Amino acid sequence: MPDVAADARPAQAGLLDWVGMGEIEMPVVLNGDDGRPVGSGARVNAFVNLTRPEVRGIHMSRLYLHVDRALSAEPLTPCSLRRLLRDFLDSHAELSDRAMVSIRFEHLVRRPALASENSGWRAYPVRLTGVMERGHFALELAVEVTYSSTCPCSAALARQLIQEQFQADFADGAPLDREAVLAWLGSERGIRATPHSQRSLAEVKVRLVPSFRDFPIVALIDRVEQALRTPVQTAVKRADEQAFALLNGQNLMFCEDAARRIQAALAQDERISDFWARVVHQESLHPHDAVAVTSKGLPGGYSAVPEGLLPR
Repeated sequence: MPDVAADARPAQAGLLDWVGMGEIEMPVVLNGDDGRPVGSGARVNAFVNLTRPEVRGIHMSRLYLHVDRALSAEPLTPCSLRRLLRDFLDSHAELSDRAMVSIRFEHLVRRPALASENSGWRAYPVRLTGVMERGHFALELAVEVTYSSTCPCSAALARQLIQEQFQADFADGAPLDREAVLAWLGSERGIRATPHSQRSLAEVKVRLVPSFRDFPIVALIDRVEQALRTPVQTAVKRADEQAFALLNGQNLMFCEDAARRIQAALAQDERISDFWARVVHQESLHPHDAVAVTSKGLPGGYSAVPEGLLPR
């Protein structure tokens, strides 16, 4: 059968940084924290560079077949991801010296309720990216965590209005009656104003020290959620909702506060060689978002600018 890509020369010669296949539909299996495999549907990007300007194209089907075999054979680990990249390069030995694979999926984790005995599933967006270049293997893990954020400024303004209402309702100078005050605090007049809070998003990318049997996906998510303290919940009874309200009241934060919490948490993790994080508070007061970005600040590492300004 004719092979135009192999036989024909390009109309215009030139080196290409990356050539490959995007959004390949594949299953992916990872080992869960309990040792049991966890499966998900994934989208895979598989690329190599093209170092020979006179060659028209690469062997696209080889990339696909390598991905299919690798993801179907065993749970995904840093070692299996490295073997996959090695297979990309071995099958393109005369064409390429750099390979990349990116696997995007949602990782399901069962989460307990805050107060009740219930639990429910959370699906966390995850992206694993591996790059092999001149024998050097680089590994990136990216996760997204959704949480609640309550504005400190709004909380202070609400407290002031509640104080003013209290002064107005108990202005007769009579001694305060404890039961009357308790009843007032439990009424709508006693909560005249409430601070605004919003669903918020933390996007985190870390470069891993490539020496682990499994990807620390849940460990990274846990570290971020523990730093923020108000991750969104699954199964919720009234006791859980009240516990969540308490957490929000005890963890007032601007987007700057959230970014610094994540910064401090990631800086203490020895598995992470570099990190980048962006927090987005989807304001209920404004039609726009409040955003803060941080990175470890390594020379040549991640750049602390909004990812929308960076090439993907």
